[in-house]
Amino acid sequence: MQANSILSADKIRSDFSAAMSAMYRDEVPTYGTLMALVATVNDETLAADPHLKDRLEATDSLDRISEERHGAIRLGTPEELSMMRRVFAVMGMFPVGYYDLSTAGVPVHSTAFRPVGAESLSRNPFRVFTSLLRLDLIADEKLREEAAAVLAARKIFTDEAVRLVEKAERDGGLGEDAAARFVAEVLETFRWHDHAIVSTDMYKRLHDAHRLIADVVSFKGPHINHLTPRTLDIDKVQARMPEEGIAPKAIVEGPPTRTCPILLRQTSFKALEEAVSFIGADGSWQKGSHTARFGEIEQRGVALTPKGRALYDKLLNDTRARVRPAADGSNATEYEAELADVFKAFPDTWDGIRKAGLGYFRYSLTEKGKASSGRSANLETAIEAGLVQFDPIVYEDFLPVSAAGIFQSNLGDDATQDFVASPNQVMFERDLGATVLDEFAHYAGIERASLEKCLGIVNMAAAAE
Repeated sequence: MQANSILSADKIRSDFSAAMSAMYRDEVPTYGTLMALVATVNDETLAADPHLKDRLEATDSLDRISEERHGAIRLGTPEELSMMRRVFAVMGMFPVGYYDLSTAGVPVHSTAFRPVGAESLSRNPFRVFTSLLRLDLIADEKLREEAAAVLAARKIFTDEAVRLVEKAERDGGLGEDAAARFVAEVLETFRWHDHAIVSTDMYKRLHDAHRLIADVVSFKGPHINHLTPRTLDIDKVQARMPEEGIAPKAIVEGPPTRTCPILLRQTSFKALEEAVSFIGADGSWQKGSHTARFGEIEQRGVALTPKGRALYDKLLNDTRARVRPAADGSNATEYEAELADVFKAFPDTWDGIRKAGLGYFRYSLTEKGKASSGRSANLETAIEAGLVQFDPIVYEDFLPVSAAGIFQSNLGDDATQDFVASPNQVMFERDLGATVLDEFAHYAGIERASLEKCLGIVNMAAAAE
């Protein structure tokens, strides 16, 4: 096979993202309404803030906004997770970060598969937050064994999808025809199935243990449970959702409204109650329903350093120690007011965040800097002289408390359950068949590389001071 006949992983990822989006719009029409609303709000936000538009264009981020999606799936076995890693690798997506959601009452641990290079992110930043069910956290031993048996018997990938993954691994990628078949075959893994693979009785027992356990175990495959467009003003989208006939969750997860967004803010519309047929005692199909799939929206801010993340976590914990948001939204106003007040301790200017060492930034030479004679200087001196500028590095990852909050709000008001916090990254990486990328080291590397491009103007030793 000629190297030039191999399609880029970026192209395959873009094609798959588009196919997934089209499939999900057909399955959940409200998703199409949501995308239209987000597009309108983004256009209005850019029109009202020319500087934001200029900086997004300068950092190659503007075009990706409309293409940006993240999805979420929940897997049941280590074998499914390992194979999913290989599938995503064909699309140039790699596991970044380890998330333990047991701390927030959800019996899974997770990673995010996504592109990591700047060019790939600019081309299509498709991400899939991928969770593995923690059967070891189910207290009922008999139910745990039954669930394991159901999961062991199912097969979530088509034979052709597996064959094409093996071909891509062997040949270093896929040609155009094979890539098109790959997209179509892998899409089947994420398709919704309205016939369960368990009985009504077992579904009820799984559901009583935790609604998410029922969602993972009861179906033929890990249906995509949401696709998330990126907005530039999540508060405006949240306020307008009811006008479009969409009921939003009570609060926006993550940090409060800020002039300079940090990390990630997320909201969603309530999960749909969908008709499902279960296996009856006599083998016939019995009508029932299941609630899992929903619509989500996100707004992304600057990636935070370990120091910044520690401050964020402390402020969030301080807020929730005073007011814990109720699943039914009854204290949403009180919680949001407390959140805004507590977060006054976090600087809200880009320069303040940068100088305090709380966030990661990408540095570049201004036109004046490019024309400079090249004398090295302290970074701050170079910035003050107008030789160097900086832009926030977008946070490309996720927040476990926010993810759990989205999960819980869509599992029902009575779904919150306690699990013993038990992070186990070693076990997760063993099941994954690979180590996950450390997000802090990754962002620090991006920042460092941008500073190195300013050599001749910025003395690297001085920049590190």
